[in-house]
Amino acid sequence: MEDRGGLPVNDTTAQGRTVVAIDGPAGSGKSSVSRAAARQLGFDYQDSGAAYRALAWFVLERGIDLDDEAAVVAALADFDYGIGIDPDAYFVRVGDVDVEAAIREPRISAVVSRIARMLPVRAYLVELFRHVISSSERPGIITEGRDITTVVSPDAPVRILLTASEEARMARRSAEISGQSAQEVAKHLSSRDAQDSRVVDFMNAADGVTTIDSTDLDFDQTIQAVVGLVRRTSG
Repeated sequence: MEDRGGLPVNDTTAQGRTVVAIDGPAGSGKSSVSRAAARQLGFDYQDSGAAYRALAWFVLERGIDLDDEAAVVAALADFDYGIGIDPDAYFVRVGDVDVEAAIREPRISAVVSRIARMLPVRAYLVELFRHVISSSERPGIITEGRDITTVVSPDAPVRILLTASEEARMARRSAEISGQSAQEVAKHLSSRDAQDSRVVDFMNAADGVTTIDSTDLDFDQTIQAVVGLVRRTSG
């Protein structure tokens, strides 16, 4: 299924469907675990971080000064964002350009936090995420990111903070990224968490949010922890 955003609507529920909201710090495995859990549950999957990265790519391609918040916000009017929410047919597009690989490049990772901490940008994308959630046609949808449990879907029936120790997160992220030393990855991870924490608390579980600490869990065990919680909660 593809969703191109369209006109965002203020709806945090997928009517009659199970909404799962997952937050967590960088390197906690949110994306890979959420996608695998969605596949196992027969749910859709939304990677909210992809929208911030795609916008960063779009702004850079247009030569817009990232310190010019007004110009970045104005660019949203032409930001034609599309994401595949079927976990087996995932893609990220801006217009007709497939940017799935491009938005994971180091140059995007280095600047995405500057985009993400702009409050007007966050407000716009929150509404877009809600629209995607409400458009899901499967029995449920898992949406993961930084402020999903508290801002995007605070009323979701299943809300999870997926976390791990700093050492575990850095080791996992280093294994995912080629071309960067462990020291560079660690520095970037810490910097990104510090910058993003200025606008949202994703290190501590809000009331009603279940913490899953994957420090001592492998990938499959973490998936099962998420799937098990969803099944117990949604009946």
